[in-house]
Amino acid sequence: METVFHVDWRGACGIGGLKITYLNFPLKSVKRLGSGTLQKFYRIGHAFFMLLEAVWYFRCALSRRNRADTMMQLYVVGVKSIAVITVVALFTGMILALQTGLELMRYGQQVFIGSAVAVSVIREMGPFMAGLIIAASVGSSMAAQVGTMTVSEEVSALEVMGINANRFLVMPRLVALVVMMPLLTVYTDIVAILGGALVGYTQLNVELLAYYHNAMMYTEVKDLYVGLFKAGLFGLVIGTVACHQGFSARGGAVGVGVATRRTVVSSFLLILVLGYMITRLFYL
Repeated sequence: METVFHVDWRGACGIGGLKITYLNFPLKSVKRLGSGTLQKFYRIGHAFFMLLEAVWYFRCALSRRNRADTMMQLYVVGVKSIAVITVVALFTGMILALQTGLELMRYGQQVFIGSAVAVSVIREMGPFMAGLIIAASVGSSMAAQVGTMTVSEEVSALEVMGINANRFLVMPRLVALVVMMPLLTVYTDIVAILGGALVGYTQLNVELLAYYHNAMMYTEVKDLYVGLFKAGLFGLVIGTVACHQGFSARGGAVGVGVATRRTVVSSFLLILVLGYMITRLFYL
């Protein structure tokens, strides 16, 4: 649609009534884009300050008021995730060993599958798989719990009673994730390497001693430290995203479902991006 308007123009020559014709520009779309961008930056800032306050309360994790909650979250994150992590890690190691071994068999070098599996698992796949599993199971559960408390106004009730929600709800969950993620990553590494050894011995005719010799020979201590650093950072990210999305839940059960979905999607994307960035930082 063409819109015509008149602009009064008073120049030196006294000419007036300059007619200007222009096409409507989608100002509403630009406004909506800018508003959405500002809202996203606001949410990032809110999540960051929530994280800082929760980290400040880490010193209270084992205090009388928070010890029970912290222990419960450690149990939920660690013990209750062992079964699914065992299955995923075992088959991840078996798949890596099988795919790598099939290619190496062309050159008669399948004995080196131990080094390929160990390096890839310890450096990247261990923390990556543990992070995805915890984000999908524990992170979504945390978002649903906090979101339910938010929409039912339990969080507001805590604030009215003078109880800090970040200390009572966020801090125990972050502590549990930061502590248990490196431990679960070590467990994932061990199970995946054992799965690779099983495939190498039963299907690729690789002796167990040769498998572990190559695994230890080409794996550096730095790989383990980088993997554990990734795991701790992934735990911090999962906890922050889950709690922030839970606090942002609105609209009853539908809002809790949306917060849970956003938690899983955001955690997955952040784990992928941060995993790449950390690897590039330490190895390039």
